[in-house]
Amino acid sequence: MNTKKEKVPFTVWVLGMVSLFNDTASEMIYPIVPIFLSSVLHAPIEIIGTIEGVAEATASLMKFVSGYISDKLHKRKRFVVGGYGLSAVSKALIAIATVWPFVLFARIIDRLGKGVRTSARDAILLQNSTPKNKGFIFGFHRSLDSAGAVIGPLLALILLNVFKENMRLTFLVACIPAVIGVILLILFVKEKKSDVPVSEQRAIQKSTFVLSRWKNISPRLKLFFVASMLFSFGNSSDVFIILRGKQLGLTTTLIVLAYVLYNVVQTLASTPAGSLADKIGAKRVFSIGLLIFALVYGGFALMTSSIWLWILFPIYGAYIAFTDGVSKAYISEFITEGESGTFFGLYQTGLAVCGFFASFIGGILWSSFGPAYTFLFGSVMALLAFVVLKFNK
Repeated sequence: MNTKKEKVPFTVWVLGMVSLFNDTASEMIYPIVPIFLSSVLHAPIEIIGTIEGVAEATASLMKFVSGYISDKLHKRKRFVVGGYGLSAVSKALIAIATVWPFVLFARIIDRLGKGVRTSARDAILLQNSTPKNKGFIFGFHRSLDSAGAVIGPLLALILLNVFKENMRLTFLVACIPAVIGVILLILFVKEKKSDVPVSEQRAIQKSTFVLSRWKNISPRLKLFFVASMLFSFGNSSDVFIILRGKQLGLTTTLIVLAYVLYNVVQTLASTPAGSLADKIGAKRVFSIGLLIFALVYGGFALMTSSIWLWILFPIYGAYIAFTDGVSKAYISEFITEGESGTFFGLYQTGLAVCGFFASFIGGILWSSFGPAYTFLFGSVMALLAFVVLKFNK
C-alpha cells in the first residue's frame, strides 16, 4: 500500500482498522459457513445459495434506508456503530444454530448490520477525501478491509486445528475481533462538521425523497448504474466458488488457504487500483475489473482440476480491487457530500438486490445443469455490462 505519496487522514486510518477487525471476524466464519451448512446441518446446495441471497437482499434495503436517513440527519457515526454492533452479535448466533433457518436468521442480522453501516461509513470516507484522491481513499480503506479477509481465514484454520474441527467454537471466538472493532469506532472516530451549505441541508431535510434530483443526474452516472446492475445480476455468492473447490476434491484447509490467497491479492491491489483510478479515470479501471471477472468466471466454469482454483482465485481478487472502491470514487464525481449516503445506498441496494437473484439463479443452475452453468452465466453478464459501459462516453 503506497501511503508515502498520499497522506491518509486519521479517521480513514481508524475506519480502516475497524473494517480490518470486523472483516477478520467475518472471514473467520465465511469460508466455513457453507461447509457447516452442508456437512453439519445438511442443508441442500440451493438452500445455501438462497440463504446468502436473502441475507444480501436484507442488507440491500438497509443500505439505502440508512444512507437516506443519515443524509437527512447529517449524522453518520451512530449508523456505523450500530451496524458493526449487529454484525458482532451475529457471530454468536451462528455458533448456537442447530438448523439451517437459524443460520439464515443470523446471516440476516449480520447483513442487516452491514446495510446499516455501509452508506454512512462511505459518506464519512468521502468527507475525508478531496477531488484528487477519492480513488486512493476508497482503495486504501478497501485494502485494510481485505487484510482482515487474509487474517480471518488463517485464524480459522488455526482454531479448527486447535478445536479439532469444532466450527461452533470458531464462530464464538470470531466475536472477539468484531467487538474490538466496535470499541475502536466508538472511541476514535469523529465526524467532521458538515461543509454542506445550510441551504442544501434544509432542502434535504424538507424533501420527502432526495432522489427527486435523480432526473437531473448525469446520464453517464445513470448508465453506470445500469451496467453495474447487469453485472451484479450474474455475480452470485462466493460460496459457489468455495463449493466448487470442495467438489473438485480440495480439503477444507486447502479451500480456506485458496480463499486467503484471493484476499491477499485484494489487499495488495486495492490501493494501487484506487490511485490508478485517480489518474486515468474510475470508469476505465472499473471496466478492467469487469473483464477480469468474466475471464475468471469462465475459467471456473471450464476447470476440471482443482489446480486451476489456485490460479483463478487470486486473479479473482484483482477484480474486487478494480471495482469496489473504484465504483464509489466514480459515483462521487456526480453527487454532493450531503446526498452521498442516499446515492451510495441506492447503488449498494441495487447491487444487492441483483446479487440476490444471482445467487438464487446460481443455485438453480448448479442443481439443474451443473456448476459450470452457474459460472458461465456470471461471465456472460459481466461481458454484457462491459459492452454497456463502453457506450458511457
